[in-house]
Amino acid sequence: MELTKIKENKTFGGWTQYFEHDSEVTKTKMKFSCYLPCAIEELESCIIWLSGLTCTEENFITKAGAQKVLSGSKTMIICPDTSPRGLELPNEHDSYDFGSGAGFYVNATSEGYENHYQMYDYIRGEIVELLESHFGVTKLSIMGHSMGGHGALILGLKEGGVFKSISAFSPIVNPSRCPWGQKALEGYLGADRSKWIEYDATELINTGIKSENPILIDQGLADEFLEKELLTDNFVKACSNNNQALEVRFQEGYDHSYFFISTFIEDHIKFHQKYL
Repeated sequence: MELTKIKENKTFGGWTQYFEHDSEVTKTKMKFSCYLPCAIEELESCIIWLSGLTCTEENFITKAGAQKVLSGSKTMIICPDTSPRGLELPNEHDSYDFGSGAGFYVNATSEGYENHYQMYDYIRGEIVELLESHFGVTKLSIMGHSMGGHGALILGLKEGGVFKSISAFSPIVNPSRCPWGQKALEGYLGADRSKWIEYDATELINTGIKSENPILIDQGLADEFLEKELLTDNFVKACSNNNQALEVRFQEGYDHSYFFISTFIEDHIKFHQKYL
């Protein structure tokens, strides 16, 4: 796979880089950012970060403060975009929670979207492949925020042989039961709810799919989306009922923003480094 470097900035002794490439999976150009704390030949592992609704490859790498935490280590981080771009599909640009910027990390089957919105396979296939071919790393963990937390959970659970650990900030844990998730899953997969289960972390746990290692979640108690969209307690209950090791830290006063993420990003990076 050929990568085009768009720009790079020296950061805490390493390099924050931005790339573009032609994707065989989405049939569009895709972008990602990454932070390399050391030379490529010295890298040993990578954390994949999946961002939330409306985000691009820019948000996390500029706001979360991960570079300082990773500096001096041999663990890089990569931040893919959240959807294909440059298309004009039906309803694709009508709202913030479906279509552009809202790929939901599923493989779409609905008309038009099935040719491009294959974000599950894009992460599991192309991102994992380029990490090995371009950066030389195969030891991977995964984390994300909100919609990206949902993505990290489903990919981490279903691809346990690929990802050594899973964590999330404010994840959408039960999308088949919340408005954001229902809109996206029906739009990408159709009205048959039985097809939604494979992209619902709570339902995956209830069907017996588990992570070998504990899952870490941070959730702000001042998050305006907690009760309606995130449904954290549903995932806690499923993990308890199915013996999935889970640590959920409910953080008093914190909201859904990158101020919250930047406060606890060091804990999450160190959590993943234990398993990498």
